[in-house]
Amino acid sequence: MEYITNSPAETETLGAALAAKLGPGTIIAYRGDLGAGKTAFTRGLARGLGCDEMVTSPTYTIVNEYLGGRLPLFHFDMYRLRCADDLWDIGWEDYLDRGGVCAVEWSENVAEAMEEAITVTIEKLGENTRRITIEGGEKFADFSL
Repeated sequence: MEYITNSPAETETLGAALAAKLGPGTIIAYRGDLGAGKTAFTRGLARGLGCDEMVTSPTYTIVNEYLGGRLPLFHFDMYRLRCADDLWDIGWEDYLDRGGVCAVEWSENVAEAMEEAITVTIEKLGENTRRITIEGGEKFADFSL
């Protein structure tokens, strides 16, 4: 499904709508350039999961955990990882076993671990305009705002 958003708030709203459909163990694999809106989308995911914590980019920490919602949200930044082996070294399997939602920025760096993921591609079309494509198999074929 493809959506156009015209502000960070609209991008967050789309993330919140997707969160309502997510279950334990879901992986979201983001694709998009720096500044595309991946963290804004994740703020929406957190809100949609019922988490009211401030969501920030995990650029320097690799993962931020938000535990206050109906499911935990684990927000990863894989920019500094070289391959999926590095992901396993930071405890990826432990995060999957915790039954939360794993939102992964720079997922292409660990593509081998993203086979079961819902892919969210965010493209900048203008200063605030984004094209967001959500792909995730039949479970999300009927997803819409």
